[in-house]
Amino acid sequence: MQGQAESGSVTGSKSGGKVVEMSVPHVPGHPNRVPFAGVLTLVDVPSEKAPAGARGHRVVLRRMAAEAALPSLMGMAVDFTSSWDGHDARAKCGIVTHAAIDGYQLKVRGYLFARDYPEVELGIDEHGEGAMGMSYELADAQVADMRASVWQLDRVTFTGAAILLREKAAYRGTSFVLLGEDGGPRRRVARRRPGCPSRNKAAGGK
Repeated sequence: MQGQAESGSVTGSKSGGKVVEMSVPHVPGHPNRVPFAGVLTLVDVPSEKAPAGARGHRVVLRRMAAEAALPSLMGMAVDFTSSWDGHDARAKCGIVTHAAIDGYQLKVRGYLFARDYPEVELGIDEHGEGAMGMSYELADAQVADMRASVWQLDRVTFTGAAILLREKAAYRGTSFVLLGEDGGPRRRVARRRPGCPSRNKAAGGK
């Protein structure tokens, strides 16, 4: 997969936005690979709340910064916390393989490691349709004016993303859904909650 990630393609979408993706061979019925789709964040739109690491400031991710950083999302992990309210970079439960900017939305697709983390799939089902959102993880962020009440991010590198309750995310306009192998809505399957303890505790960030 490393080689495929390095040879990932950059194209344009029908809406004129930038698209970046890495090739992952299709394996029918793969038990550890459940497709997902989500809205990671909004571009050129102020966040409703301050994200972790922003020192209490709301932020605006500039479109030019998001477009330049799209390739850095390829192969990055998605993580979660047992309370679904923040980030835990050590609980990597999936991978991002596709990213695109469509209007004001930065959309992502990828795979959840469902066999390794059955509690994630179950938790998403338990919270119900439309409850889940996403939050990005950044490094090397360049802020136009640190004194501004709303920070403008002119340059970033994406290092990962988190699945969390949409109401806990800095942007309420984010989303996260699991898909079927055909790319359509996934059929929910009745499952019992795993008896193993959670891999993490309450989050330290949003």
